[in-house]
Amino acid sequence: MADQTRSGKLKRLVNVQRHLEHMAENELATTTRARAEVAEDIDAVVEAIGSVNSIHQLFASLYSAQISRLTAKDQHLQNVQKAQEQKILREKAKGDRLESKAKVARDLEDAEAQEKSLQEILEIRMALSTSDHEPDPS
Repeated sequence: MADQTRSGKLKRLVNVQRHLEHMAENELATTTRARAEVAEDIDAVVEAIGSVNSIHQLFASLYSAQISRLTAKDQHLQNVQKAQEQKILREKAKGDRLESKAKVARDLEDAEAQEKSLQEILEIRMALSTSDHEPDPS
């Protein structure tokens, strides 16, 4: 049977939240790799523009346009990266809050269980002491 306690439900939510956090980290890693590739492409185009090879000098205007496109792409990826970093922080904060709530719920459940077991022990002792003091019907 599934754990239907509040702490159990919160623990499952913590697991889901940690998974969402991990997914956001993977998205950030992908974006970071894409930015690194764009930076390599920009370096290659800049190197081609600065080359003394006459073939590259023929395509200088194309290279210039390519640098503009790559710079715009890098700027876009930088904005995406910032948004993803903020998302990771939000997801982590949510997970931490849920984890804290799950711990509090678990502590409350433990206290309730302990109180219930003490109550049962008291009831048993009271029942035993009552039966010891009853007169014999014979």
